[in-house]
Amino acid sequence: MNKINQLFIQRGNKKLLSLYFCAGCPTLNGTADVILTLQKRGIAMIEVGIPFSDPLADGPVIQNAATRALRNGMTLQRLFTQLRTIKNEVSIPLILMGYLNPILHYGIEAFCKSCADAGVSGMIIPDLPFDDYLSIVKPVADRYDLRVIMLITPETSDERIRFIDQHTDGFIYMVSSAAITGTQSAFDDSKQAYFRRIDAMHLRNPRLIGFGISNKQTLESAQQNAAGAIIGSKFVTLLNEADGNADLALDCLFQDLGLTSYDPHIDDK
Repeated sequence: MNKINQLFIQRGNKKLLSLYFCAGCPTLNGTADVILTLQKRGIAMIEVGIPFSDPLADGPVIQNAATRALRNGMTLQRLFTQLRTIKNEVSIPLILMGYLNPILHYGIEAFCKSCADAGVSGMIIPDLPFDDYLSIVKPVADRYDLRVIMLITPETSDERIRFIDQHTDGFIYMVSSAAITGTQSAFDDSKQAYFRRIDAMHLRNPRLIGFGISNKQTLESAQQNAAGAIIGSKFVTLLNEADGNADLALDCLFQDLGLTSYDPHIDDK
């Protein structure tokens, strides 16, 4: 069974925390150490960013991380090599998050095969048109037992959300706002209403909320209205400040979230 599906089956009523970082940033060869440290510290799932020169959906923090990673020499081929070295040590789902252009250049079939060979469970491609997903990417991903995770925003219609829910598997990435990635101090009433509206739809797929989660208030808002939260820009910033020391970055993140440590066994409220 795909590790993403297995995770959500096993979680029961527990809340999940997924973290994003960009492969090759702040150091070229730190990817494996970051993944193993996050797993050891109880992070449920990891999104590994594929650096790209024009990440349109990302804010300055992740844009700068991608630029730094590319300057460090990170490539898709190198990333897959790094992931293969720890494949047998990683028990949690790994998801590659990247833009369509580098994946097309690598080749859809080759990309999916390399993902499977490296122990990757799924992918997020923000600029992948849904029609192309259905006709081109999904059939190949299905052959390799990979999940293609789709994003929804406050502007996505209920009809579209149900269509996405019907034709995807794993989970739905629920973007907190129709904006680029980055941190927010709080989620306003309109975002809270959006969270509740989607929760009331009782979708088939579980949902994780991302974009803007950086403190206790935003984390709790996400946890109250979904299966858990995804934190990206905040962790990328802390990892850079810690010169790639994931343990130190996590200590700082937990402090900012109002936690002494992360307990992966937080019950639904």
